[in-house]
Parts: sequence; C-alpha cells; structure tokens
Amino acid sequence: MNAIVTILLLIGLPQAADPPPPSAVVELWPGEVPGESAPIGERRYLESKPTELCRKKLTNISRPRIKVYRPEPTRATGAAVIVAPGGGYHILAEDLEGEEVAEWLTRIGVTAVLLEYRVPRRPDQPKNEPPAGALQDAQRAVGLVRARASEWGIDPSRIGMLGFSAGGHLTAWASSNWEKRSYEPRDASDDMSCRPDFAVLIYPGYLQKSGRSTDLHPTIAVTPKSPPTFLAHAADDPVSHENSVLYHMALRRAGVPSELHIYGSGGHGFGLRPSSNPCSTWPARCEEWMKARGLLEPLK
Repeated sequence: MNAIVTILLLIGLPQAADPPPPSAVVELWPGEVPGESAPIGERRYLESKPTELCRKKLTNISRPRIKVYRPEPTRATGAAVIVAPGGGYHILAEDLEGEEVAEWLTRIGVTAVLLEYRVPRRPDQPKNEPPAGALQDAQRAVGLVRARASEWGIDPSRIGMLGFSAGGHLTAWASSNWEKRSYEPRDASDDMSCRPDFAVLIYPGYLQKSGRSTDLHPTIAVTPKSPPTFLAHAADDPVSHENSVLYHMALRRAGVPSELHIYGSGGHGFGLRPSSNPCSTWPARCEEWMKARGLLEPLK
C-alpha cells in the first residue's frame, strides 16, 4: 500500500524539463578560498522525501563554482543572469531553483550562470547573521562573469542576479554591497564592477530586521544606485511577504525602479514549475519586465 501511495505522489508532482548541460564549469577562487579554515567534507546531495519538489539538495560546498548555460545562438540576447538557489544557507536547491531556472532563462535567450555558493553555514559563524562567504562568492561571481563576458557572448552592461529564498537575500545583499569587495582582490576579475545591473528576488528571506519590524536588516542598504528589481512572493508564505514589500518600498523611496507581485497563495519554495496557483505565472511576468527594460534586446 505504501508503495502505491508513493507512486501516486510522484505522478502528482509537477514535472520539470530536463536542464541543459553547462557549457562551462569554473571554480570561483584561484588558490585558497577566503575565510575557509577547515574542510567540511565532500560536497554531496542530501536525501529527499518522495513528496518534496526539490530532489537535488546540494551541501558541503567549500570550493564554490559557477556553471554557465548558454542559449542557442539564434536566441541569444546577450543578457546574463547569475542564479542563486535557496536553502536557508544550509543547502542549495540545485534542481528546483537552479537547473530548471537555467532551462527557462536559456529558452528566452539569456545566459544562465548557476552559482554554487558556500553552504552550509560554518560552525564558527553567528546563526543570526548571514554568512560572509556567500557574499564573497556572489561578488566574485559577478566580477568574473563580467570579466569573461566577451568569451561567453554576454553584454557586460546586462548582467543580473536572480535568487530564491536565502538566494533572494543573497541577491539583495550583493545588490546593496558592491562598492567595496568583502575580500582582498585576487586577479583582474576583481577589477570589474560586482554590481548586478538588475535583480530578481523570488520569495526572499532575512530582509526584515527582525520579526514584525518595518525596517530592513542593516546589511541591506538600499541607495539610488541599487539595481532595478523584480520581486515575487506568496501572501501565505511562512517566510513573510513583508520581506519583499519592505525591500520594494525602500527601492521606490530611493527612486529605483521596482516591480512587486504578491500572489494570494503558493506558500514557500514553489520555484517556477506549473501549478494551479497564480504564483506560477511569475516567470512570464518577469520576462515581460525584462523586455520592458530592454534587457532582452539582441546583442549587437
């Protein structure tokens, strides 16, 4: 009986398209990774339950890297998006919020760069603060992609970042802390700007200062130079949609273009798979937003 139930549950789960193979896999850091003092074990995938949408929960990342997925030449626009999966800074939801996002982005002509930033949080890092290594990895990734833009057919002025949940926080964090590197520069990649040209935050967490606060966390410093941002969240998300609302309001007060979508239902961690919930339409709305901002114009 249990086997039958499991099969039915698996059949009922939304099926994702096969991800494209990456055209390049590049380690972020030459030599030692900043701030790493002790090994944390081999990178591995945690076991998932049959009912979980995410099947590839990646952890133990001490050598962060990027995977580059390029669109077909006839579709290429020159835009690129660095994708930061969520997972509470413990794991990375590599399929649901990574590979499947790369499939969508390449389909609309965007080069997808899947960022495998460091997880889990190290034992000596404060539990109530975002882990510094993740920001270092994000800053390094933006600079590295910009430095290799011509090699990968990318317009260096159209490099954005998209994050889910904790990855959404990381995207906002990188968007707020780009004027100075959080590590000692390593090579010419670190001479490039690490500011994302645009940002997409999907059900981000950790942006509120605390509880029901109407203030953003001190690490999220919105200024008029913050990148234009698209946000999507479900109203019934246990990770409160106030995270997105507060960030959107701060951007608007700073004069930064921002578009916010709050959906009535969908919970947390819905990714971009089709469902009966309106939140599943966010990729179409995001594509429209990108088009309206001229981000999907063919590379000249």
